[in-house]
Amino acid sequence: MSSFFDKAKQKAEQAAAKAKEGVEDVQQKRELSQAYGDLGKTAFELVDSGEISHPRFEETVAKIRDLNEKLAAEPAGATSVSGGGDPSQPPAMPT
Repeated sequence: MSSFFDKAKQKAEQAAAKAKEGVEDVQQKRELSQAYGDLGKTAFELVDSGEISHPRFEETVAKIRDLNEKLAAEPAGATSVSGGGDPSQPPAMPT
């Protein structure tokens, strides 16, 4: 009987290791996504200030400017629904 329990314990340990790897993968993907977001915000700020320019930025920068203008034009009550805060940042996750 002990070999059955040994095998079950080994399988449980393997499953726990795979689950840990999965959690680490999700965390790394979240960090990567955040890094891309930070890079995009920095690139927008540099383009917006005139420090850099490139034709590939133009469409996205125009979209961000348009969205920021729309958010700024919304009545005060409408922005509280979206969470307010910095419009260049994603909305906060519910807790």
